[in-house]
Amino acid sequence: MKIQDVPFSLTDWEEVTPTEHKGETGTSFWRTFEMGNLRVRMVEYFPGYMADHWCARGHVLLVLEGELKNELKDGSTHTLTPGMSFQVADDEANPHRASTEKGAKVFIVD
Repeated sequence: MKIQDVPFSLTDWEEVTPTEHKGETGTSFWRTFEMGNLRVRMVEYFPGYMADHWCARGHVLLVLEGELKNELKDGSTHTLTPGMSFQVADDEANPHRASTEKGAKVFIVD
């Protein structure tokens, strides 16, 4: 990851206005910082959420609270709990999507 055109910045996530993102089922709220080629998000997935698309964008995702299921298009699934992360590159080889039965709060860099 090469971060470009981003000066030293502080983010108080409580001061960032959340935006609603509906999934195939359920809802998530994103607090997003974007600058240069960097996007950083604090995302809260509510119980019953399932993404409405397969994502091929690279991410580093850390689960802070709850439980998040990450499904790869090849059918494999991975359940992440607080303190667990996943990393995936920008490519079409690893399309993935998130879902949660219980809800989750995650920190994402992409």
